[in-house]
Amino acid sequence: MTEPAVPEPPMGLLAELTYRCPLACAYCSNPIEIAAYRDELDTADWQRVVTEAAELGVLQLHLSGGEPLLRRDLADIVATASGLGLYTNLVTSALGLNEKRAAELHDAGLDHVQVSLQADEPTLSDRIAGTPSFERKIAAARTVRDLGWPLTLNVVLHRQNIDRVDRVLAAAEDLGADRIELANTQYYGWAWHNRTALLPSREQLAQAEVTVRAAKERLRGQMEIIYVVPDYYATYPKPCMGGWGARQLVVVPTGDAMPCLAAHELPLPRANVRDGSLRWIWEDSPMFSAFRGTDWMPDPCRSCERRDVDLGGCRCQAFALTGDATRTDPVCHLSPDHHLVESAVEAANADRAGETVSLPLVARPHA
Repeated sequence: MTEPAVPEPPMGLLAELTYRCPLACAYCSNPIEIAAYRDELDTADWQRVVTEAAELGVLQLHLSGGEPLLRRDLADIVATASGLGLYTNLVTSALGLNEKRAAELHDAGLDHVQVSLQADEPTLSDRIAGTPSFERKIAAARTVRDLGWPLTLNVVLHRQNIDRVDRVLAAAEDLGADRIELANTQYYGWAWHNRTALLPSREQLAQAEVTVRAAKERLRGQMEIIYVVPDYYATYPKPCMGGWGARQLVVVPTGDAMPCLAAHELPLPRANVRDGSLRWIWEDSPMFSAFRGTDWMPDPCRSCERRDVDLGGCRCQAFALTGDATRTDPVCHLSPDHHLVESAVEAANADRAGETVSLPLVARPHA
């Protein structure tokens, strides 16, 4: 019997240092049961994980959460990664990124900062974030530029802010951002509970795409604009994280390692860095091997000429919509479960003309 091939090393590690956060965003993809993640890895644990990641072949370390700035040892973790030659990226709400903290992280070797924005102006931004934060975010973004870091802005788009994408882009241009990610909401965690209030209409998407295309042309060579099309309106699904266990791995605050952000919801054996090496987890654990490659696929994926392109789509989305992680992602128009997505899209477009900000949101609790 042929031994399974050893997978290529991952390019990136997303270290979710804590799920504590000063914001209460209704589209948050963090787990609903945040209390179950209070037993966080300590400094030495994270330094070991980062070291094992470098030995495995990881090139990029993304430090996220929750809010990673709530970890007092953040600079120590950054310094360890920098000393190992990893490219370090802080993914932050920017609350807490004052001049003193920013200088500390700069001295530790941090390479890049990604700041989240919820909208282009205080009232809407603060309502979506669940706390007054807009002005502090803008000030922090300017601090990032003053220290010479590359600045990426991340804006999660949804029904309640997508009509302002032109003004969001103008705000990014004013801040001198090098890059902006306009990412339509992924419906996991709290976003799943708020899908009705967040899923945009076809009309909103069409207008946003016209605006983004024009901005890309106008700002070519000045600011990179990444626009992520919403899954529910796509003909084919996107490959999850570039393929399950193919390019990226995630380690959550309690040490569970996963191929993607929402895999904690799947009925798979856990793989924890407290119990095994990162190399074993990546190469051999059931968590990472479950949907790696194409052998696991049922039809229509198994016989589809796109099976090596979209790799069956998102396992977590399939599970959320059907209760079965092995099903073809219902986003795919060939999926036998595509009607589940069609129903959600129809609801988002039914008798809601012009409605953008009036639907209530269930906010993620402050933690």
